[in-house]
Amino acid sequence: MGTKKWLAGAAGLIAGALALSACTPTPQASQPGLSTASVATVAWNQAYYSNNGNTSFGNATANNNILYMTNDAFNYYDKDLKLVPNTSFGTYEKIADTPLTVKQTLADTAVWSDGVPVSPADLLLNYAAQSGLYNNYEAKTDAETGDVGGENKGTKVFFNASSANFALITKFPVIDGKTITYEYSKPFVDWDKFPIQTGVPAHVVGKRALGIDDPTQAADAVVKAFQDKDNASLAKISNVWNSDFNFKTMPADKELVVGNGPYTITDLKEEQYVTLSKNANYKGSHVPTIDTITVRIIPDAQASVQALQNGEVLATQPQATADILKQMQALQNTTVLNATGATYEHVDMAQNNKGPFDADTYGGDEAKANKVRQAFLYTIPRQQIIDNIIKPLNPDAAIRNAFDVVPGSPNYEANVEAIGMKAKYAEGPSVDKAKALLDEVGVKPTVRFLYASNNTRRQQEFQLIKESAEKAGFTVQDKGNENWGPMLQDTSKYDAALFGWQSTSTGVTSLDANYRTKGTNNFYGYSSKTVDGLLDQLQSEFDVAKQNELVNQVGVELVNDAFSITIFQFPEPTAVSNRLQNVSSIALAPTLFWNFWEWKLA
Repeated sequence: MGTKKWLAGAAGLIAGALALSACTPTPQASQPGLSTASVATVAWNQAYYSNNGNTSFGNATANNNILYMTNDAFNYYDKDLKLVPNTSFGTYEKIADTPLTVKQTLADTAVWSDGVPVSPADLLLNYAAQSGLYNNYEAKTDAETGDVGGENKGTKVFFNASSANFALITKFPVIDGKTITYEYSKPFVDWDKFPIQTGVPAHVVGKRALGIDDPTQAADAVVKAFQDKDNASLAKISNVWNSDFNFKTMPADKELVVGNGPYTITDLKEEQYVTLSKNANYKGSHVPTIDTITVRIIPDAQASVQALQNGEVLATQPQATADILKQMQALQNTTVLNATGATYEHVDMAQNNKGPFDADTYGGDEAKANKVRQAFLYTIPRQQIIDNIIKPLNPDAAIRNAFDVVPGSPNYEANVEAIGMKAKYAEGPSVDKAKALLDEVGVKPTVRFLYASNNTRRQQEFQLIKESAEKAGFTVQDKGNENWGPMLQDTSKYDAALFGWQSTSTGVTSLDANYRTKGTNNFYGYSSKTVDGLLDQLQSEFDVAKQNELVNQVGVELVNDAFSITIFQFPEPTAVSNRLQNVSSIALAPTLFWNFWEWKLA
């Protein structure tokens, strides 16, 4: 039920250019005498680093792809982007409209990989941690590790997450046996639109935070801590929830990889691979036919295609260039699925770091900061980026001129017309307009620019942006970093960032996480009472026409506030060896992994 978008961190999302390592798993079909009949290796281009995808730190596609395969859920999106119930995990239903009341009931077949039954305590922890209702201060999160600086000591509680819809459940949920019931403080239009998972296991969190070994007692203690608002216990629980599940190599404590899905993590090598093996305790309906899936980290798109050609991997979905697509299409015994994905490229600017786009830099003069932000947006060469990099992949590619409406959807043209991004910035760049604004405010700003340094396509985009912006009077510093994803939370290290967002649901309120004050994906300190109010209205608006109007109004405010600029919709080619069957890709995360349990080896 969490409202979020996944950070577009890999494969059709974020790609890069790491050299292949000799320490990666042995190629798919090159071990003489060993059977590979039930082993499949696929390529991805950003490394896994957190087993808790519900924290702001861990909320990235690179993590959530793995978590999708290692954790079951009440539902999932199918190839037609329809939510399909997964009754082998549990059921959910609306039992009252006034007030909105939702009941979830876990199936007896929902079991953690350590044999402990999934319980409402797990759902309660997932809800409470993301609701924000139990935080009593705001901690700073380390961009490298996800740890909360100084830890939550004493009675200081901070869960590093934010969910606007969970925040609407202000009354403590009712637990009865296998059932948990939530009562909303107001109607919520998307109560059933988000894939519903459990998050990390409450019994593991309770053991690590409170020192209770018995799984039932540990989970019950977690529930009691929230129910009693026991801040001393919640401080410990939030520390474990925020930090303990962040790791890049296989942890010594196997309880940290406990999941309730078809697979479990059995091997993990930093920046190289993650290996998933069948969960012996899995009792659900998504039993996979393949015993082991290894997700091999190959940031460089060309290297991933080469690995596919060599039989080292059976599928790849890189962030492609025209040359990469041609190489994919030239491969023998390979099917190339070429479609437009749901991810879009954009540039965001920090407004909370005393940098060039922050009003505090100018003595609190928001109008001055706004003009500096506008000037920078005027320099983004959107059409040149598309012509040089994207059109060779998709001849019909065009600038995306909307924040949250996908090109081709029914409301797209109306949204573009309403919000004014296209009218204001046209194709870009408008260097003369940028110069005029900088001259007006009397500054020549230095902009630290963050992007994926190991990503060929992003390297090319950065160079085009840098050249254009410096013609207008900006100095653009290259702050590209391989660890760019976690760094987004720490705006002390950058002023502007280039990356992609990919939607996880069809819910209309999914934009909430990006633009609400202190939203999960709002790293930049952007805060607008007007936008927050519009988002509040959108949560309870069931009329589609009125929903569209509210989305349009949010877009108008974002353009007026010079929040950010969108560039293009991602082309998303996927190359699959004919040895791996039943692979397809959908326009929502987790793209090609959506039906992994149906994959078969020829």
